[in-house]
Amino acid sequence: MKFITGMTFIALALSAHSAVAAEQSVPTDSSVHVKADPALKSLIPADIAQRGFIVAGTNPNTPPTTFYKDDNKTLAGREIDIMNAVGERLGIAVQWRDTGGFDNIIPGLKTGRYDVALSNINATPTRLKQIDFVGYYNASRLGIISKKDAAIAPFTSLSDVCGKEVGAGSGTTQVTRLEEASKACEAAGKQPIKVSVFPDRPAGVQAVVSGRVPMFLGPYEGLLWQVKVIKPLTMSGEISVNDAPVSVAFPKDSALEPAVQAALNSLIKDGSYQKILDNWGIGFGAVTEARRNQDIFK
Repeated sequence: MKFITGMTFIALALSAHSAVAAEQSVPTDSSVHVKADPALKSLIPADIAQRGFIVAGTNPNTPPTTFYKDDNKTLAGREIDIMNAVGERLGIAVQWRDTGGFDNIIPGLKTGRYDVALSNINATPTRLKQIDFVGYYNASRLGIISKKDAAIAPFTSLSDVCGKEVGAGSGTTQVTRLEEASKACEAAGKQPIKVSVFPDRPAGVQAVVSGRVPMFLGPYEGLLWQVKVIKPLTMSGEISVNDAPVSVAFPKDSALEPAVQAALNSLIKDGSYQKILDNWGIGFGAVTEARRNQDIFK
């Protein structure tokens, strides 16, 4: 298991421009490289092939998903490795953009600023009404962190936090899940959950460290990383959920979807995909097939 220790949690918003080719590209560092498959290159839409690169958006503040390395300018992480490998398999470059926040991703896709977006985005039926998806990572495990000295007994259900305060990141499915769990608490005659919403995961993690909130809910693999590098923290809750996978997101009816899906399945088949996940210590979330849109929910 390999972990990269240096990281910066502050996402730097880049100025927006109308033409994707004119927008500033962020350099990346990939841990795994793959060979091109000429048979897949024909799947790339003509306009993107002519441009010569795919534009990918991400909100880089959540290791091991995406984050800035110690130089504060180079992106690394699972999402970077996955999409760069997709580009290499298709024989086309990928240029990355910092979206400046998770809430900017869907609007950026809908306006055509990004061809794809990867930022620990869960596919949901509600989101599918606005954007499209190709699933690639099992998101059925969530974590709740707290400070070690809080001595919170380990738990496996959100019913165990009735009457307590739990943080989550703005725009994430974790906020919705906490709100639903809070209603269930009240229906069972218990106190509701106080849901504190933070701009992003780093802000929520820092709030736990500083004692502003006692707990924070988020993707298990990301919070597992945090407790390894931030010594005052521990994993108190491990919640199993029936969520659709984390996915590559696209503008609605994007002609690029079949190419990315085919490349992902090619990477799964030859073992490159598993190698990427294992490099980040999160191989437990591997899927056996990259499914698209409605097929994701079957």
